[in-house]
Amino acid sequence: MSPKARGVKPVAQNRKAYHDYFIEEKFEAGIELFGTEVKSVRLGNVNLKDSFCAVKNGELIAYGIHISPYEKGNIFNREPERPRRLLMHRREIARLWSKVKLDGLTLIPLSLYLKDSLVKVELGLAKGKKLYDKREAAARRDDAREMERTMKERG
Repeated sequence: MSPKARGVKPVAQNRKAYHDYFIEEKFEAGIELFGTEVKSVRLGNVNLKDSFCAVKNGELIAYGIHISPYEKGNIFNREPERPRRLLMHRREIARLWSKVKLDGLTLIPLSLYLKDSLVKVELGLAKGKKLYDKREAAARRDDAREMERTMKERG
């Protein structure tokens, strides 16, 4: 038995992605971080709101992931929104690149979590929603909430 922590602990979620995109497929990737960034992630100082991913020179790069500087990190702290390399197998990256290029899809970080003491990113292969799609989803959500209320009152 190793001294590593077991299980999955969510650190940050990108709820806006589910509002703005249809998520077609999900993937797990590692993320290349420095020591003070890992400590900051463990404290939950992460924001995924306007982040996205792109394939550049055969590498998967995440842009816009904001990891706040670690308070006790002094000179070792890095820039909060620097581009970070995501770690996946070369074949998976090539497959994602072809989907993005040919099908016009986007790669969005959906969540950041700790898995057995490693920092992982859940990526979504996403298709953008139009305004009428967003309205339709909101209407469906409101209808479901209303039905649940009436069932609770009667039941």
